Amino acid sequence: MSDLFSRNPDSVNFPPFETEDLRSNLTTFLDSPFQDPSGETHLVGNYRWGVYAFFDYDGEPIYVGQTNERLRTRIRRHLTNQRTDAVAMSVLDPFEVFEIEVWPLPQFEASNRNDLDARHHLDALERLITEEAVQRSQFKAILNEKDPPPGKLAVEAPPSFRRRIVSERVHELRSHPDFRIARRALIISRLAQVIAERKVQGGLRRVLLTQSKRLQWLAERRYQALGGSASVATEAEGEDT
Repeated sequence: MSDLFSRNPDSVNFPPFETEDLRSNLTTFLDSPFQDPSGETHLVGNYRWGVYAFFDYDGEPIYVGQTNERLRTRIRRHLTNQRTDAVAMSVLDPFEVFEIEVWPLPQFEASNRNDLDARHHLDALERLITEEAVQRSQFKAILNEKDPPPGKLAVEAPPSFRRRIVSERVHELRSHPDFRIARRALIISRLAQVIAERKVQGGLRRVLLTQSKRLQWLAERRYQALGGSASVATEAEGEDT
């Protein structure tokens, strides 16, 4: 008997299957070897400075961020422990993340957080990746509450690393459009509740609008795929409505 079925859920402290699966695949992603432009190879999650982007099950870019405390630390914080505002306030749903792409900046490994050249380069890269994500998005928007820091420096995107973090088993569970519609509606409800209970900036309202468009698009795609108006029944004559 496998360990999965031999466990007693009432007496053993372990997370649900999907949570364990996410952590395992995220570790595999972050521990993947990456050869940077210098020719050196390091674990991709160990780079201190870099930009990252999350993509959903349709390949749609949904969130872009930056870090100077290690990609591993920042990405894990988003997806596993709900310690970021983006997750806590229902801006970002970890269940939506299918793929991650990262752009490490190895030339700044020895730089501290007060290094202005490193910070300006990181900000410029985040602006570039955000602009490209918005352009690639069919909604011309992503789910970031705030825009990247302003600046005039222009940079080119360095080599990146992209991989899915969802196993085939979890993909079977989550990729069904009705599951995704229900999940997206739940997140919208939570976000709307946050907005109703607090004095918020326009960024959260923009996220709510973008998520609503994403929900409408997915619901309409599902409706049309199942026949659209032709699938709607007609009331029988004399039927009590």
